[in-house]
Amino acid sequence: MSFTIQRAGTEDLDEVTPLFSGYRAFYRSTPSPDEERSFLKARLENGDSVIFIAIDDTTGIALGFTQLYPMFSSVRMRRVWILNDLYVVPGSRGKGVAAGLMQTAEDFAVSTDAAGLELATEKNNSPAQSLYEKRSWKRDDEFYHYAYTI
Repeated sequence: MSFTIQRAGTEDLDEVTPLFSGYRAFYRSTPSPDEERSFLKARLENGDSVIFIAIDDTTGIALGFTQLYPMFSSVRMRRVWILNDLYVVPGSRGKGVAAGLMQTAEDFAVSTDAAGLELATEKNNSPAQSLYEKRSWKRDDEFYHYAYTI
């Protein structure tokens, strides 16, 4: 499979929104295409996130995407990118699309002089964990992460 990865802008919302909806459905969120499109549009217009999209070179169909959010590390005094979303359509999984998107995210982090990338995934998402470990990502066994949900 041959594909190209590009940085998405608001002109790519028609391609990115269904992928984002698929990502949210994977995590058991109810699809809401209009709200999802508005959310993505606001993130891109406000510079709140960076989205990369994989496009099939033959068909022009969107195969997957990743969305990065910036944060800063006080200890390292540098930016850290949160690889918050990574999704590949089911028919394109296992064909290098996710690895390509991750490589693009890693290259982007280097190009922005970031201290690194971080991500979280469900404990039972073993295919994703396998990919991360193959790419030399390390699972954090040193810190506990907590969340306060409103």
